[in-house]
Amino acid sequence: MSLDFSKLAQNYVHSVNPYVPGKPVSELKRELGLTRISKLASNENPLGASPKVAAAIQLHLSEVGRYPDGASYDLRNAMAEFCHVSAENVLLGNGSNEVLELVARTFAGAGDEIIFSQYAFAVYAISTQLVGATPVQVPAVNFAHDLDAMAAAVTDKTKIIYIANPNNPTGTVFNQKAWSAFLAKIPSNVIVVVDEAYIEYAQALMGESYPNVLLDLESHPNLMVTRTFSKAYGLAALRVGALVGHKDAVALMNRVREPFNINAFAQVSAVAALSDQAFIQRVVELNHEGMKKITNTLDESNIEYIASAGNFVTAKFGENAEAINQQFLQEGVILRPQTGYGMKEWLRISIGSPAENRHFVEALYKIQNS
Repeated sequence: MSLDFSKLAQNYVHSVNPYVPGKPVSELKRELGLTRISKLASNENPLGASPKVAAAIQLHLSEVGRYPDGASYDLRNAMAEFCHVSAENVLLGNGSNEVLELVARTFAGAGDEIIFSQYAFAVYAISTQLVGATPVQVPAVNFAHDLDAMAAAVTDKTKIIYIANPNNPTGTVFNQKAWSAFLAKIPSNVIVVVDEAYIEYAQALMGESYPNVLLDLESHPNLMVTRTFSKAYGLAALRVGALVGHKDAVALMNRVREPFNINAFAQVSAVAALSDQAFIQRVVELNHEGMKKITNTLDESNIEYIASAGNFVTAKFGENAEAINQQFLQEGVILRPQTGYGMKEWLRISIGSPAENRHFVEALYKIQNS
């Protein structure tokens, strides 16, 4: 007996475009049997995590049979102290993906509109679809957020605006002046979510011109800021994200949040990672050096790219980008095609370790000369 589950599923499920992660190293090993592989597809930290993280995990191994602290008390307080807010202003999630989705699940539904930019992080559109809201995608300008147009797109139906700074996958960034002008135009009943997954890299690059969005939380209760431990902090495997917002909004989202959503090792690891800002400084410096290596190579090869404030750069390889990506895979270099973002001629390159960056350069030269 067969059962047609497609008829049983909710209508919105059929329209959801699932998130497609970067190809795992293990998968490429199985497919091609390669031994030298450089994964430059998922914007991971090539240094991994701070040594303090491994020490924290080792210290808590005996607790593997116990449930984690469902309120993540230590991590919430550590994050609150770091962001200069109260613990009741902090929501924690299984990666920033979860907290971004929790905003939509808590505050939007059928008949509501959610605004985000063209070329913005795929999770915004997915979260919108999952709650049955109407997506409003505002055209980008030079692959960047058009903040004026996004503000103009607000209607009586608008519930949420998702903004990434820097943006993924384009790496574009806006400054304090542009942010202040945008925020002043948004009604107080529209929630503005600023996704700062790559803030550590952007702050180092821009200094005081990078918007300090956290300073606007008190005067704008509708504002929320998300962070992740998956990028600069090197905890991608553990999945830890955070949202900072008004305590009443956080309390509502905690009603929707899954219990025990942050495992015990993730909690102690994030606390340890947060305490080692000297390590983050080394991460940022390594990224700066690697970015120069990659962009200089792209310049020498006459390959167009989008100037990036993150730990990646998106480059235009033309109409043969898909075939070129396959050639990179044959050389053991995993990049990220951007077809899902409507950028089929572009590939995103994560900044890796010096050895991984050299591997990319070698592979590029070999492909160009083949």
